[in-house]
Amino acid sequence: MPGTNAPSVEITPVILAGGSGTRLWPLSRKSYPKQFVPLLGDTTLFQSVARRLSGAAENFSFGQPLILTNSLFRFIVAEQLAKENIDPAAILIEPDGRNTAPAILAAALHLAARNPDAVMLVAPSDHVVPDVAAFHQAVGKGLDAALAGDLVTFGISPTRPETGYGYLQAQSRPDGSGAPIKLASFVEKPDLARAEEMLATGDYLWNAGIFLFAAKDLIAAFEQHAPSILSAVRAAVEQAESDLGFLRLAAEPWGKAESVAIDYAIMERADNLSVVPFDAEWSDLGGWDAVWSHSQPDGNGVALSGGATALDCRDTLLRSESEGLEIVGLGLSNIVAVAMNDAVLIADKARTQDVKLAVEALQRKGARQAEAFPKDHRPWGWYESLVVGARFQVKRITVLPGASLSLQSHFHRSEHWVVVEGTAKVTVGEDVQLLSENQSVYVPVGAVHRIENPGRIPMVFIEVQTGSYVGEDDIVRYEDRYARE
Repeated sequence: MPGTNAPSVEITPVILAGGSGTRLWPLSRKSYPKQFVPLLGDTTLFQSVARRLSGAAENFSFGQPLILTNSLFRFIVAEQLAKENIDPAAILIEPDGRNTAPAILAAALHLAARNPDAVMLVAPSDHVVPDVAAFHQAVGKGLDAALAGDLVTFGISPTRPETGYGYLQAQSRPDGSGAPIKLASFVEKPDLARAEEMLATGDYLWNAGIFLFAAKDLIAAFEQHAPSILSAVRAAVEQAESDLGFLRLAAEPWGKAESVAIDYAIMERADNLSVVPFDAEWSDLGGWDAVWSHSQPDGNGVALSGGATALDCRDTLLRSESEGLEIVGLGLSNIVAVAMNDAVLIADKARTQDVKLAVEALQRKGARQAEAFPKDHRPWGWYESLVVGARFQVKRITVLPGASLSLQSHFHRSEHWVVVEGTAKVTVGEDVQLLSENQSVYVPVGAVHRIENPGRIPMVFIEVQTGSYVGEDDIVRYEDRYARE
């Protein structure tokens, strides 16, 4: 068994980035979930995880990451990695969400095909771990067990009787060294009485959903415990097709894989399990109360973000998420208030786990705010609707350097473009021209057109649409560098 002075082992990070949680609504929505949002500072949770799973430690180094996501988020993933100067080994596109067991297995099969001895560390993309060095030490302590054939998971030393997490029962009480311990069982999210009992025993840990193992050992576990999932996912990986630098798993066999968490499919059945206790700070930011606690509240327990002002408030979170929008709290206690330009949440801090009920209520009303983010991200950049009327719409559109909208036309609307930042290359019919700030162009109904950013800085323009219909589906694409239908 390798010791701490063994030659460095390369570990491939596998980052799961396809989730679409709602507990941090309105900032986190189905179309743009929390892992891609800068909740704490200027860096997104996804970027923080990618940074954390890079570099080298005493007995291992991290290789290029492998990302699992869906088609909707693929360009967001690529863009945010590029901003961190991180080049992924691959970005695998899941045809639809099948939970963590098929996703992690797909990563293992992909890695094992290229390196039969590949070692992988699987992590969600939305966790906060401030002490990176401590986390690397924990990974290093679990590495020997993983190289010896164990499926290693990481358990957080509990600080309270938490009912929002699942638990891991170790076969013995952690001794403080952080050494791996054989795992006895997985425990579902408990009620408060059971959580208090488990906290008192000292041999239960919070389940962080982070795993370390050799790819071949995980595949062997699927062969033994979930062969039908293995068959379907193997076919999906073998039939995967390259698509603009992404690897798109085959939809037909993928759809045959059972939608199940890896805890149920494998971990609760396998007998070669170890858990590494982790004593440092950790959070899955599973609610606004967790965001408040990580936002460095002041002496009165008040945490502010953006254009927020608090007067005589205590234990309160106030966030303005839109430029130019001011939120003021007066005499508040134990309140969370999050304001965006299309939705506002005001909640008792003790009820933040029930935010999903608000989302469900909006879904029943048919409100687009339930799922759609006000800023619509596209592979070329993003846009936001400023004003929408019966026969018109005004958008602010940002095009990234070197990016281009598709060559397209519309049946029902004309468009007027005004460049406000940067330089645009505009095609309307046979006419191609460069427009700088404060210059404009008119695009008649039916005209074939395109706008590109040939510069090195983002280009911003205002689009005024007028016509009998201004929906996003009134687009005929003739050419698109992002292969969208």
